[in-house]
Amino acid sequence: MDIVEFFEQSSGKWFSQRTSHHLAFKQTESGKSDIVIDLLSKDDPAVIALCQQYEIDPALALCGARVTWDGTMEWDKEKHEGSTVIVPVADAEQPNEGKMLREQGYAEKAPVAGRYVMGDDNSLTLITEYETMYSEERLWFASPNLRLRTSILKRFGGFSMATFCSEIRMGGAK
Repeated sequence: MDIVEFFEQSSGKWFSQRTSHHLAFKQTESGKSDIVIDLLSKDDPAVIALCQQYEIDPALALCGARVTWDGTMEWDKEKHEGSTVIVPVADAEQPNEGKMLREQGYAEKAPVAGRYVMGDDNSLTLITEYETMYSEERLWFASPNLRLRTSILKRFGGFSMATFCSEIRMGGAK
């Protein structure tokens, strides 16, 4: 599977259950979200605009996705909702790796470019280094309608968090 096939398989509506472990505080919390992933063609205006924002030739974009989420975490009971566009741009020398452009980061609400690696096991690893933290996320499909995700978040000079998510497709299957 390549990155475009991974995006195609990810498109649709998902129900996500999350468990996060705050290692420094020795606390666990759970949450749930509805996630909608819309596949975007590489000539979609949002994909082109994001490439231009990062000063990358839009012709190098492989595809794109608009990810929208609406969820809650048990500790704050607040709604966590938002949307972002993500665009993979392959490395010319290593086609299973490249840059992942994001309109908005997950850990910080600012544009951020990370890296991606498509593994031989069809897993997608996303690595993002922010000014104050490091994030690594691994996603894979247990079946076409069950996607799993693990992530670690390390704040430089501070706390760390580990998360596990199971995501069940609720519609939009290819």
